[in-house]
Amino acid sequence: MEEKILNQKKNGMAMLLLLLVIYAAAVACLGIGIGGTENGGGALYVALCVVGGVWMALGWILFCGLKVLKPQEALVLTLFGNYVGTLREAGFYYVNPFSSAVNPAAKTRLNQSGDVGDASAAAAQAANTAEAVGKRISLKVMTLSNSRQKINDCLGNPVEIGIAVMWRVVDTAKAVFNVDNYKEYLSLQCDSALREIVRIYPYDVAPGVDTTGDGVADEGSLRGSSELVAGRIRDEISQKVTEAGLEIIEARITYLAYAPEIAAVMLQRQQASAIVDARKMIVDGAVGMVEMALERLNENHTVELDEERKAAMVSNLLVVLCGNRDAQPVVNSGSLY
Repeated sequence: MEEKILNQKKNGMAMLLLLLVIYAAAVACLGIGIGGTENGGGALYVALCVVGGVWMALGWILFCGLKVLKPQEALVLTLFGNYVGTLREAGFYYVNPFSSAVNPAAKTRLNQSGDVGDASAAAAQAANTAEAVGKRISLKVMTLSNSRQKINDCLGNPVEIGIAVMWRVVDTAKAVFNVDNYKEYLSLQCDSALREIVRIYPYDVAPGVDTTGDGVADEGSLRGSSELVAGRIRDEISQKVTEAGLEIIEARITYLAYAPEIAAVMLQRQQASAIVDARKMIVDGAVGMVEMALERLNENHTVELDEERKAAMVSNLLVVLCGNRDAQPVVNSGSLY
C-alpha cells in the first residue's frame, strides 16, 4: 500500500460559514412554511416546510466533512472501504462527509511519550482521548520505553535490560493498512530485536567470545560496548518495521544489570577480580622497588651482602611493601652476622 498525499484546499472555514448560512435559511423556511400553512397557505408553504424540515434533520451530515489538523498530524481517509488519501498539512479542511478516518492504534496505550494512559497525568490523558476520537496519526518523534526484559547473554548468564527507542511514522498508509496495530507491532519487534542482539554479547568482557561474526574473538560486551550494541539493536528493529511505514531514529540502553538471582555472586566475582588486579599491581611495584634498592646498594658499595642476606632483605622489603598493615620493625643492635 503506497501513501497518497491529498493536496486539498484548506476550505473548511468557508464551508462552515456556508453550512451555517444554509442552516439559518432552512430555519427561516421552516418558520415561514409553518406560519403560512397555519394561515391556510397553499403548496408553496408546504414545500417550504418539507425542505426546511429535511435540512434540519439531515443537514448535520455535511458537518462531518469538517476536519482540523494540527502541525505534525496526519489523517488517513477511506470512502466505503477504499483508501482515498492522507492529509498531512496543518489546517482546516472540508472533505467528503461520508469518508472516515482510520487509525487502528488510536486507543493503544504503550509506555511512550505522548501516549501513556496514566490517571496522574490528566492533561496528557485528555490529549490522548481527543486524538483517539479524531483518529489522527501523530507524525512527531516518539519515544518508546519498553519494559525491562530478562535475557540470557552468550555465556548463559541472565541479565535484565531495558531500551528506549525513538521512532516516528513516515508512511501513514503502510502504518494503517500493512499491519494490524503499528504501535503494538513496534513494541513486539523491539522485544524480538533486543533478544536477538543481547544473546550475541556477554555482559562483561570474556575470553574467546566472537560478537562480530568474523570468527575472531574480540572484547565486545553489553557493558563496555553499549553504543555498538544499541546501534545493532536499532538496525535490527529498522529492518523489521520498514514494512509498517515506521522509521527508527535511535535506540539507547536505559537499564542493564545482572538478574537478581545471580547479582550477588557476580558482584563477589567482580570484587575478587578487582582485588587480584590490585594485588598484582602492588606486587609489580614492590618487586621494582626491591630491584632498584639492590642496584643502588651495589652501585654505591654501601654494604656487601651475600646471597642469603639478599634473600632476607628481599623478603623483608616485600613484606613491608605488600602488607596490608604497617610493618613493626625489629632493630638489630648487634652484628649483621
